[in-house]
Amino acid sequence: MKNSDFKNVLDKLLIAFGVSLLFGILLFGEDFRQSIGNAFEVLMDPVMFVVGGEEHFHIALLILAAVTALYASLIQKYTIDWRKMRLTQEKMKAFQKEFREAQLSQNTHMLKKMEKQRSEMMSEQLEMSKQQIRPMIYISVISLPLFLWAYFYISTHGDITMIFPFIGERNLVDGILGPIQYWIFWYFITSLGVSQLIRKSLDIGGL
Repeated sequence: MKNSDFKNVLDKLLIAFGVSLLFGILLFGEDFRQSIGNAFEVLMDPVMFVVGGEEHFHIALLILAAVTALYASLIQKYTIDWRKMRLTQEKMKAFQKEFREAQLSQNTHMLKKMEKQRSEMMSEQLEMSKQQIRPMIYISVISLPLFLWAYFYISTHGDITMIFPFIGERNLVDGILGPIQYWIFWYFITSLGVSQLIRKSLDIGGL
């Protein structure tokens, strides 16, 4: 089998697995989600041992956030044409400016001319959006099971606390806003911070 054929097969398998995982989580209920989370316990037990057990669960979440941010950034870097995306964004920005000027000046001739161009621009935008779907599926293959592991771990160790800046000590399963618990808040804040650093170092992103 050629390398290109192998990559195509692997690509299709990952997409099929990712889509199946997403639908399974949505459709098959708590038992299915817990089985997925438990499957990753083998990988996470050594991490919990290294960080010092459940009382340092927030450190394990930080490690998870860093790992997921790294591989998500790497996947996006090598599956998305960032140069083309930047050019498309630049073209759209310039077009929107010119279109607004034509509207303000009530230049009907220019507006009619630009309507066709706007359709072309929207097609390019749609193509770039489609390009981002595939890496999202790749990322979900690892991210969702790790998140489910964290969810069920903290659910069975509900007395884990952490001291937050300006807030004080909080139980990680307490709600901070609606269904969002403190551990989810901590995970996404750390993931966002680490992700920004990695994306900047890898020169990933739009304008």
